[in-house]
Amino acid sequence: MTQTSVMIKDVPRQDRPRERLIELGASHLSNQELFAILLGSGTKRESVMELSNRLLVHFEGIMLLKDATIEELTAIRGIGSAKAVLLLAAIELGKRMQKMKPVERYMIRSPEDGADFIMEEMRDLKQEHFICLFLNTKNQVLHRQTIFIGSLNASIVHPREVFKEAVKRSAASIICAHNHPSGDPTPSQEDIQVTRRLKECGKMIGIELLDHLVIGDRKFISLKEKGYL
Repeated sequence: MTQTSVMIKDVPRQDRPRERLIELGASHLSNQELFAILLGSGTKRESVMELSNRLLVHFEGIMLLKDATIEELTAIRGIGSAKAVLLLAAIELGKRMQKMKPVERYMIRSPEDGADFIMEEMRDLKQEHFICLFLNTKNQVLHRQTIFIGSLNASIVHPREVFKEAVKRSAASIICAHNHPSGDPTPSQEDIQVTRRLKECGKMIGIELLDHLVIGDRKFISLKEKGYL
């Protein structure tokens, strides 16, 4: 019977890097363990952990690995083109993430700022769109999402859908907005009921509803300014 290569599953469970990553998180793993996960298997003569260690020794750590070529990697016994491609892809992703600059987020300081952010895309819509802007503690927009399309109704615009996304985005507060296809932003009784319902739900879970904007044709009304919040 031919001897097969040593896989991660052949390593004692307490020493398996995949299980350790799931249990402890990636930051708790050594470079050797992280490379063992990427390599997946060793050779007939050595375990995947031994192979990953030999890889690190060959490149004197991880700094030189960032400039490794596929030829250099495949020259190492036990690393074929498939393993080399995985390693290079992971290294390239790391480089790209390191180069990424923080996104400059739009800050909302007033109802006018909120309206300016969404006016152009909402004022010509032929149906009512109910959207939410999810903000961080600095009132910067983390995310914008359409929650509902159709005539506004308190039973349809359910707070669950609004605040589920707010929690997912770790939002500190939200601004809701919807358009009136007629072009007249005068709030209806339904608009007011939805606003009050969302305000109360937000209080219970600690995510403040800062405003509800009704968008018309190049004009808007803030329900906060009208005293409904």
